[in-house]
Amino acid sequence: MTDLFEPTRRANCRPLLADPDDLTVVWAPVVALTTGTVAGWRAEARFPGTATPDVWFAAAADAGLAAPLQALLLQTALARRPDSGLVHVAVDPWLLGAPAVHEALQVPLTDVVVELTDSPVDDEATLLQRCARLAARGARIAVPAALLLRVPQLAADVVVLPQGLTAGVAGDPRRTAVVAGLLAYAERTGATVLADGVETTAELSGLSRLGVPLARGWQLGRPSTGFGPAAPEVLRMLRGRAVEQRRDTTVAALLRPVRTWTPGRDDRQLTPPVVQLEPTGEPAGLTLVDARTGDWFDVPATLTLPAHTEVREALHRALARRPAHRFDPVPCTDAAGTVVGLARVEDLAEAATAVPLS
Repeated sequence: MTDLFEPTRRANCRPLLADPDDLTVVWAPVVALTTGTVAGWRAEARFPGTATPDVWFAAAADAGLAAPLQALLLQTALARRPDSGLVHVAVDPWLLGAPAVHEALQVPLTDVVVELTDSPVDDEATLLQRCARLAARGARIAVPAALLLRVPQLAADVVVLPQGLTAGVAGDPRRTAVVAGLLAYAERTGATVLADGVETTAELSGLSRLGVPLARGWQLGRPSTGFGPAAPEVLRMLRGRAVEQRRDTTVAALLRPVRTWTPGRDDRQLTPPVVQLEPTGEPAGLTLVDARTGDWFDVPATLTLPAHTEVREALHRALARRPAHRFDPVPCTDAAGTVVGLARVEDLAEAATAVPLS
């Protein structure tokens, strides 16, 4: 992008920086886990020497230059934003009212995600007002999970999972439960969830399986001066996972074995469950066994579904049957119309709660 929005007066950070250009910006990709595409970039500051950015920002706070340094980062990033895609810029909540930061944000904010950091908030009402004004100008507001718990009134467009939560999420039931709760919150409020600090393939796979839509971290792509794609190995993994998820969202993954019987053709001495077939091969009824008594009983086949039916659709159609047959298992067929298994309503209900929303 051109320097159309380059501020005419850049924030003065002396004596911390000899020159404003001592602060450079690198871009960390934010990746959509359903497709592997880059949905945006997070602007990160880099400084001369070997000290990490947090050391520089801490020194700026000690020197009374927190607001000018924050403003300089915003000015530099927003003046050099890419032509397309979301740009994430981090801001301490307590600095939103600083004149230098306020001035740095006086640029078009469409496709800008203002990420609040997990910092203390002295005046919640003022913070809510400032965020509302930014949102009215087109900005999206990203809120870290911890801050959202402290200030639940914040209207978050993005909920950020911290690295401490995403680290080790694969196989950790407690972390998984917290992530699932935040995903449920996002679904109900219209927000999206972004996992930060993803550094291993296991973390990435675990987040993808949970249905987290966005992530960033070294595993997905190192910060750089350009706006490149996600790491090639990550793209391959996510594309393979997408195929697996599409397969998992159909009834085919849930089918239980079943025998078939055509009256007049086969011996009926079969142990339930059994699907009774019409001469044409279509399911006519089922022979089931009562789990309490062990007795066999027959029910009509009130619903037959193709095995490629989506889980949610199958559950909806099964529960739409008359109450007497609502929980009867459903015969499923392949492309040729041959019965290939039974779908239990209990299995459909469990799978429907685990399938990521599209």
